[in-house]
Amino acid sequence: MRASGTFKVADFTPAPVPSPAIETALPVGVATMDKQYEGEVAGRSATLFTAAYDQSSATGTYVAMESFEGTLHGQAGAFNFAHSATTRGEGREGEFFVIVPASGTGALAGITGTGGIAVDGDGTHRIWFDYELGR
Repeated sequence: MRASGTFKVADFTPAPVPSPAIETALPVGVATMDKQYEGEVAGRSATLFTAAYDQSSATGTYVAMESFEGTLHGQAGAFNFAHSATTRGEGREGEFFVIVPASGTGALAGITGTGGIAVDGDGTHRIWFDYELGR
């Protein structure tokens, strides 16, 4: 089953990063994020976000772990999902997106699957989950 929606970042808070033992051309940053979702995916998430990224060229890679609480097609619960992607100025490549097995609660217990994120030209952030519910 597919559930899709849009989301907005309600909060993005950089977190301190210990000095890495290895210096590279792109700095590594860590942040926490809170997101709000609307549509067939409705609710909120808390995110741990890590990236090596250059603001001036919009080049880098991120890795995120999200804890989502809300509904998919009206089924309420919570679960974790992980995603990453690389940008080289425009667009996304090398995307990875997975629902963490055994992380579902409530009506979303047993959820498994994948999904994706897209950003429209106007800045609208879209998300979808291709999922199955198992007990």
